[in-house]
Amino acid sequence: MSSTSRQARTALICVAVVVFMTGAAFAAVPLYKAFCQATGWAGTARRASVAPARALGQEITVYFDTNVSGVPFSFTALQRSQRVHIGGANIAFFKVVNTSDHAVTARAAYNVSPDQAGAHVRKLQCFCFSAQTLAPHQAAEFPVIYFIDPKYATDPEMKGFSDLTLSYTFVSDAAEAPKAAPVKAEATKQARGLGAAGSAGL
Repeated sequence: MSSTSRQARTALICVAVVVFMTGAAFAAVPLYKAFCQATGWAGTARRASVAPARALGQEITVYFDTNVSGVPFSFTALQRSQRVHIGGANIAFFKVVNTSDHAVTARAAYNVSPDQAGAHVRKLQCFCFSAQTLAPHQAAEFPVIYFIDPKYATDPEMKGFSDLTLSYTFVSDAAEAPKAAPVKAEATKQARGLGAAGSAGL
């Protein structure tokens, strides 16, 4: 094999390696996110399809933390905290306002503190499950329906913890803009309807 051929082959191999590593890096992001959501790793709250059949007598305080990073949103929790029964379904509300003159698509990243509590916070419904597109100056209210897994009460790692913090940070997700359906005005009405149902008992 000539020197020129060897150099060309080496160059092709290098290009292939770079392409593979770049693809692997992009693939790792959704895979890591899916892993965290499935296991509660790194303080990530897990999804659930149904709440426990009954709540325990033990209570815990859940605090809510809201942040934005690089998006023109005003983002607040409509309650600072909730005192909830472990195993019982609860509903919390959040308000988001697009303060800009253009539509914005963003996604709420979330985690739980302390980290080891992430495996026990389960969400039935959350605006953080998908990207949200808000029109210019649009305001919307979103519900989060969640519960604390009864296993929290017997987890030795949670001994001594009487509260936890559920934190959300809205970040830009322009890549999802073509697929993200705009938030409709009805969403706020539905959220308020859930609030009324929550007041009566989930």
